[in-house]
Amino acid sequence: MKPYSIEKARNYINGAWVQSNSKEEIIVYNPATGERIGAVPSGSASDVDAAVAAAKKAFPAWSETPAAVRARYLFDLRNLMEAHFDELCSICTQEHGKTFEESKGDVRRAIDNVETAAGIPSLMMGQALEQVAPGIDCVSVRQPAGVFAAIAPYNFPSMVPFWFLPYAIATGNTIVIKPSEQVPFSQVRAFELISELKLPPGVVNMVQGGRDVVNALVEHRDIVGVSFVGSSPVAQHVYERASATGKRVQALGGAKNFTIVIDDCNWEKSVANIIDSAFACTGQRCLATSVVIGVGGAYDRLKRELVEQAKRITVGYGLDAGVTMGPLISETHRARVISYIEKGVKEGAELLLDGRDCKVASYPKGHFLGATIFGNVTSAMTIGREEIFGPVLSLMRADSLDEAIKIVNAHPLANASSIYTSAGAAARRYTHAVHASMVGVNIGVAAPMSYFGFGGAKGSFLGDLKAHGRESILFYTNSKTAISRWW
Repeated sequence: MKPYSIEKARNYINGAWVQSNSKEEIIVYNPATGERIGAVPSGSASDVDAAVAAAKKAFPAWSETPAAVRARYLFDLRNLMEAHFDELCSICTQEHGKTFEESKGDVRRAIDNVETAAGIPSLMMGQALEQVAPGIDCVSVRQPAGVFAAIAPYNFPSMVPFWFLPYAIATGNTIVIKPSEQVPFSQVRAFELISELKLPPGVVNMVQGGRDVVNALVEHRDIVGVSFVGSSPVAQHVYERASATGKRVQALGGAKNFTIVIDDCNWEKSVANIIDSAFACTGQRCLATSVVIGVGGAYDRLKRELVEQAKRITVGYGLDAGVTMGPLISETHRARVISYIEKGVKEGAELLLDGRDCKVASYPKGHFLGATIFGNVTSAMTIGREEIFGPVLSLMRADSLDEAIKIVNAHPLANASSIYTSAGAAARRYTHAVHASMVGVNIGVAAPMSYFGFGGAKGSFLGDLKAHGRESILFYTNSKTAISRWW
């Protein structure tokens, strides 16, 4: 694949590429090779002001554009993204570190959301009922709300911004996107493709930067709503500051995802699925399995077979053939994950597989960490309680399914959870009783497709309406009801 680099990313405002007003910059490195890819500006409130002003100016005309016309832009965007699919995947791998196959999933999910949003003429339909009273009819419609902002994380550079952008503009709103400063270039390339659509200036905008840009977006008086994905502490910060100014907010936070295994499961497929869930994308995804609870006699077999399978993982640069797990996003994050491994050892967990000595000879500057598995973990331990966001898997025991459910539901985060079993009754009980909003039955990554809502519960989600699907349409629109009578 062609090496990707850019000297310094620019903002996309009012249909044009413009330099940031900020003189400070953030260097972006390839996490596998350690080579510099480019830089992004730190960003400023004045950058945000310019983007929001452009979006506000574009909103009246765009909101009056027929839904079918708006949808045609999305059909064209979908075709452009398909035509540049491999290129987008390559950029994703180079800036994030995930394997090329994993990047395919990242980009594919982005395109899926564009396709779903292109159905907006049907998705945005209202309701009507004549003769609600003698001679009186009632019609309810959904109307665009204004300027929205979306703040994306680093772990899915292509996909997450497209949980929001297609739905926002399809419903007649305008939007300002802020990519993660750690992985900005997937969105730079996506916006280069968007610029080919010749959308009216100001409908879509992108501002690069870090914390100052986030705070400027969540507090801006002309933004009516904010979509956010990231850690729970930052989600709380965004939710509180944005809602304090009257904005609607969907803040998708962190996770501690539990998987339950009963010994009547299909062992070969279940173990392979758990390994993929725990270690794909180097564990840097909000739906990754973090804790596996072996029910009854399942624990000992899990302990043996998970370690055997994890040892077969090939760590390296995601663009190289045969690699099945890439690096962590940065050396800072690698050190953070290692600190959790050290806490696990200190607190008495059984270290079954230690990935700390992982080295990739061809890439000595890469942020690599091997698969790590702990046994005899309890909920009181740090590794059993806190989100690690890396290739660390913890094994717990439970005597029964009811005990396992109690362990899972006691945790303050409730993003996703899975169960492996061949018993329909056990699967149904778990699906009904678990607090997590996204549940998998013999599925390791319970990620809803683009036409279903995406988001967790409890401390994993702050807001009322979740990402993509029909809930997204509700989030980006206001409901208006007209009651009419004609004499």
